[in-house]
Amino acid sequence: MGKDLAVENLQVIFKGYTDGSPVETDMELKHGNLIKLEAPQGSNAVLVKNLYLSCDTYMRGRMRDRHDSFIPPFVPGSAIEGYGVAKVVDSDCPDVKSGDIVSGITNWEEYSLIQNTGQLKKIQHVDGIPLSYHLGVLGMPGFTAYAGFYEACAPKKGDYVYVSAATSAVGQLVGQLAKIHGCYVVGSTGTSQKVELLKNKLGFDEALNYKEELDLEAALARYFPQGIDVYFDNVGGVMLDATIANMRNHGRIALCGILSQNNRNDPQSFRNMFSVISKRITMKGFLQSDFLHLYPRFLEDVTHYYKQGKIVYLEDMSDGLESAPAAFVGLFSGKNVGKQVIRVASE
Repeated sequence: MGKDLAVENLQVIFKGYTDGSPVETDMELKHGNLIKLEAPQGSNAVLVKNLYLSCDTYMRGRMRDRHDSFIPPFVPGSAIEGYGVAKVVDSDCPDVKSGDIVSGITNWEEYSLIQNTGQLKKIQHVDGIPLSYHLGVLGMPGFTAYAGFYEACAPKKGDYVYVSAATSAVGQLVGQLAKIHGCYVVGSTGTSQKVELLKNKLGFDEALNYKEELDLEAALARYFPQGIDVYFDNVGGVMLDATIANMRNHGRIALCGILSQNNRNDPQSFRNMFSVISKRITMKGFLQSDFLHLYPRFLEDVTHYYKQGKIVYLEDMSDGLESAPAAFVGLFSGKNVGKQVIRVASE
């Protein structure tokens, strides 16, 4: 196929801003769009064939018309943007060659012209590690877990660690890193199936189904009678409030996400904030981009742990770009088991 030939490029388009819970009709499949398989001369851009696309909860915030976040909102009428793994079809960038496999921000479509090539990372194919893992355990969620646990949580061996949304792309790795570090780890999740996965596959010491608990404070006191040293918070809201009540003196809380608040317009208030003072608790919000200097060490450490069998990873793969809207919406009802990925094309 000559690269000057235009081919049809199926896309997932963002239709318009929404404050409610995401639904599939917030997005639409667009057929008939043509794209030339070339990077224009002098553009320093690359033309890629997307192989895998990542569904991430932070993308929910980009569906609101808000400009006060760390990342701008989506553009209505344009393809949705997110992390992906792609094969370079044509390159006008001296650092990237045709045939390279790269990860970084791309569009939800079959082919993408990427102008900001500085954000792309070249992927070295390692035997036994699927390329899609560069969107999960070896990608942004994995690095979020690594940086958040080691930097924001300041863990010590023997710490009592609690992880919410523990089967999520981030949570599952936090728990396993904590076990490797010599901590006692409990995770929460939303189904009995996921509770079993946490205990039997991911190696957590204990796990609870928060949907079965009428009193979260009492439930956490049951699992942590001695209190919690480290809380890795992925959900915020009443779970964070209940955890604060169960923290030990000088406990540390890493604020990573607020899943429980994604579709709320009324901020939730807290009853237990005085404990932050009386127990001298440290609460630290962070973004993985604050710690990019640690990325090479993260890649080396986690690859090593995975190859040694010290880390396992749960991935939920959906096939075809047309499956992307349903897969994304499913994140917010806990439909996925592990990291949600869309397979756009075979490697």
